[in-house]
Amino acid sequence: MTSQRDLKIALCVMIVLLISGIICYASFIPEAPEDPVRIMFQNKAGKVLFTHSVHNDDFGLECLDCHHNIEDDETYNCSECHEETGDEDLPSRTDAFHTQCKGCHEDGGAGPAECNECHAL
Repeated sequence: MTSQRDLKIALCVMIVLLISGIICYASFIPEAPEDPVRIMFQNKAGKVLFTHSVHNDDFGLECLDCHHNIEDDETYNCSECHEETGDEDLPSRTDAFHTQCKGCHEDGGAGPAECNECHAL
């Protein structure tokens, strides 16, 4: 049978190891990636998960293939130009996403092109 003293020692060792683990985990936080890894788009039709690594690494797309600004070749978030409601000069954010993403998927013959394939969450 285990003595109370042995149980106390075991408990103290577990607490010390737990605290050491927490401190080590907090001390060695990995750096955030320079480019975003994935983005979750929230919308009325259902959430859409977009993974940059799949598009960049697997399909060889460059940032400016999707993030476009003809004047200065800089990358911008879609919402900086495309508002929730569009007008005759600039399509809405939803229309821009559907044109850009769905159009590329259909043209390349890869990726989801049906509503419930992207809006799955």
